[in-house]
Amino acid sequence: MSTPRFPGGTAVSGLRVYDWEAADGLHGGTPHMHTASTEAYVVSAGRGEVHTLTGEGAAVTDLSAGTVLWFGPGTVHRLVNHGGLELTVVMQNAGLPEAGDAVFTFPRGVLADPEGYDAAAALSADASEEELGRQARARRDLAMEGYLELVASVAENGQEALREFQRSAARVVRPRVAAWRRIWHENVERELELTRDQLAALERGEPGAMHDAALVRTEPHPGPRRFGMCGRLRTWQPRATGAERL
Repeated sequence: MSTPRFPGGTAVSGLRVYDWEAADGLHGGTPHMHTASTEAYVVSAGRGEVHTLTGEGAAVTDLSAGTVLWFGPGTVHRLVNHGGLELTVVMQNAGLPEAGDAVFTFPRGVLADPEGYDAAAALSADASEEELGRQARARRDLAMEGYLELVASVAENGQEALREFQRSAARVVRPRVAAWRRIWHENVERELELTRDQLAALERGEPGAMHDAALVRTEPHPGPRRFGMCGRLRTWQPRATGAERL
């Protein structure tokens, strides 16, 4: 049985934020921006900050256990780890972030070179844990280089500097949009249609999808946590058995 989804194709993952030191002396993850999806953080442990860039400028928001934050597409963000920072990440449009919805804050020259961008963003599929860590850290450091340039440019030039980066990000993802439409149709749009159909059934006084009620237990995917943008990721999969009819 597959895991039931919320409308919007919501996905959940667990994140242990990197404690690698960056060029500015802070420890944390890779600055980036989502181009089509809203994201939320639910802080479960530790302390840290999220640094953001929006049309209102740069901001620093403290994070501690119990903090819940939401931000939409176009928000440049970077997680900073002050000690043991762990989050549950709630992501809209499951499938799109995995297909490259996020754009790293690489320097302008890298953003303008599609092949160079893809090479800098990718992690080797068959590399060892040690090599993957090296690649993820190098990717973070390159994104930090561009991020610090972007922060300085926004401070000097205001919203137009951020809009320039957003336009660059749109050009980066443009070749992927046709594939994203298929993902969106098969995942997100389908769930919206199920809710529409359920409301129609209820309007007729019928139980509709309630006949398919079930409990599905999920388990972590086996093996080590993946190297993500901001830290080591844990994702879950449905159990082969154990779903119970209600």
